[in-house]
Amino acid sequence: MTYTIGIDVGGTFTDFVVADDATDELLPHKSASTPHDPSEGVLRGLGEIAEGVAVQQPDFLREVSLIVHGTTVTTNAVLTEHGAKTGLLTTEGFRDVLEMRRGVRSRKHLYDNKYVAPRPLVSRDLRLPVTERVDVAGAERTPLDLDSLRAAVEKLKREQVGAVAVCFMHAYANPEHEQQAQSIVAEALPDAFLSVSSDVLPQVRLTNRVSTTVMNSYVGPVLRGYIERLVARLSETSFGGVLLVMQSNGGVATPEVVARFPVTTVLSGPAAGPVAGLATVRARGSSDCLVVDMGGTSFDASIVKDGEVGLTRQGEINRHLISLPMTDIHTIGAGGGSIGWIDEGGLLHMGPESAGADPGPVAYGRGGSRPTCTDADLLLGYLDPEYFLGGRMRLRADLAREAIERKIAGPLGLDAVEAAAAMYEVINLVMAAGTKDMALQRGYDPRELPLVVAGGAGPVHAGMIAAELEIPLVIVPRLSSVFCALGMLLADLRHDFVRSFSSLWSSFDVAAARRQVDAMVARGLESLEHEGVEPPERRAFAAADLRYLGQHHEVTVPFAVEDLTPEGRAGIERAFHARHEELYGFSSPGRPMEVVNLHATVVGRRPRLELAAAPGGAGAAEKGVREAYVPSTGRMETVPVYDGDRLAPARRMAGPVIVEESTTTVVVPEGYDLELDESGSFVLEAR
Repeated sequence: MTYTIGIDVGGTFTDFVVADDATDELLPHKSASTPHDPSEGVLRGLGEIAEGVAVQQPDFLREVSLIVHGTTVTTNAVLTEHGAKTGLLTTEGFRDVLEMRRGVRSRKHLYDNKYVAPRPLVSRDLRLPVTERVDVAGAERTPLDLDSLRAAVEKLKREQVGAVAVCFMHAYANPEHEQQAQSIVAEALPDAFLSVSSDVLPQVRLTNRVSTTVMNSYVGPVLRGYIERLVARLSETSFGGVLLVMQSNGGVATPEVVARFPVTTVLSGPAAGPVAGLATVRARGSSDCLVVDMGGTSFDASIVKDGEVGLTRQGEINRHLISLPMTDIHTIGAGGGSIGWIDEGGLLHMGPESAGADPGPVAYGRGGSRPTCTDADLLLGYLDPEYFLGGRMRLRADLAREAIERKIAGPLGLDAVEAAAAMYEVINLVMAAGTKDMALQRGYDPRELPLVVAGGAGPVHAGMIAAELEIPLVIVPRLSSVFCALGMLLADLRHDFVRSFSSLWSSFDVAAARRQVDAMVARGLESLEHEGVEPPERRAFAAADLRYLGQHHEVTVPFAVEDLTPEGRAGIERAFHARHEELYGFSSPGRPMEVVNLHATVVGRRPRLELAAAPGGAGAAEKGVREAYVPSTGRMETVPVYDGDRLAPARRMAGPVIVEESTTTVVVPEGYDLELDESGSFVLEAR
């Protein structure tokens, strides 16, 4: 017997999905995270799983052939500003690009006169100029001054930096100066983590290139150290299988690849959610969905359209720019651990601050004193205090009530249930607004997409989010609470490449562009060869960043590599106009266009994991009734409770109703009917 395991380390819980390779049976498991060292939580969770199947941990891990791991290590390093001490070598005269950013405020802070940008990841004394200059065409205008370079490197050596980033002007057009600097830095600082922009992000826009390259170096030693500890601990406990790491682009890669480009893991965990969402709707014959994931700390929303997970190449982590392909996920601070608080004007807020895993919600009984979303859900009767995590953890309703009365109910002049209901409503509205904004900004109406719900806390709130957004169909997968861990078992190996290719569309050199794309594809295929992917399982795709002449932002248009021909140009142009219409409400066929960048993606398909059909109901599914809050009436009422593991397929029930599983609870509001479909998902349909 062999197993494959997906592991998603979250802020509150570490999620596991264990797949029996012989039967495709899937076992979910949740274990408390250990923020000080996530590898401890991973090993502890694996030990709990081994105990559950009645074997010793070493014996269990000997039978594990593959672990796919999503990590928040790099994300947390940026969020908490606990990355490596980093130095930056850049072209003379551009020392402050990292701090100046784009020179304008984002739309979010446009009118905030008190807005303060985050501190750069590299302090000014470690941002050192080097005399050199290459122009936009790649021609050398000023030779690289080796004396100024060596002087800068010596200063970084004296400062004992743990990482170095090298980013020169227009290095994407001619990387020779960066390559020379790379050799000198590697010789002088052999133990420092080194990144050069022509390797990390060889494309136009200096600010984005500097920020991304710096972030790669900043998180490099942190991720490298974590991977080394994890691999060592797994080896000590007899694991001899393959370890893969989830990337932000929705694919997986070997530890060696992500150790070189650690910035590709800043959305490692959440990126797997849309992958699992696509598999869920495909089981129902669809290829579109809106995926929401409510965990302990955050709420993520993303879109899958036409069988493709949405990607973006312009993102931010803690307001630091990053321009690598990432799953297009909108994240807000709303989770089960989100803390309720009242501002100076007497208004109730939920989050973004979270109680996290330690101490966690007040009801955990671990010393927390500020009421959270989970405390409110417990007080409203949505959670069974004796059946949290399948009974492995008992919740303290008395502590939750006391905290809500002291911090929320008293100041607002409400009783405890009214205050908890207000907390529930506020966080639902926050998540609904974030979901709606995300969908509309990408050109989609959320009412036209089925809502796939993930996260341990998601199914408790999804019904009310759907009602607020007028979404008629909600799908809660059987493994909703460990959805990202499931997605990691479904993800393929993936490598993304980009090259700047500036040209007017009217004079676009198709042959030269094809040579660029073919070169990038060849690099990706070489990586797949090293990763053991057989030729029949390799796929390559291309894309171009296009815009109308004079525009600042581009539209990424995907196409098949073989379509990059003179005959295929017209199809690419039509696709650009159509996508521009979707995003911005207009298109201008006939208006001059230009190409900015070319992209290539190489995918290595992994063996398909079949999502098992729903098991037949065994015995009575009714667990009884309990008092729970019904939003439509504004009071506590008697609500039937069912055992989700015993619920028979095709049985239809009208809300309000509660369905409990060991790792999550589905709350069905009035106005929706619940049914277990053939794929094993709980489906809520508006009446």
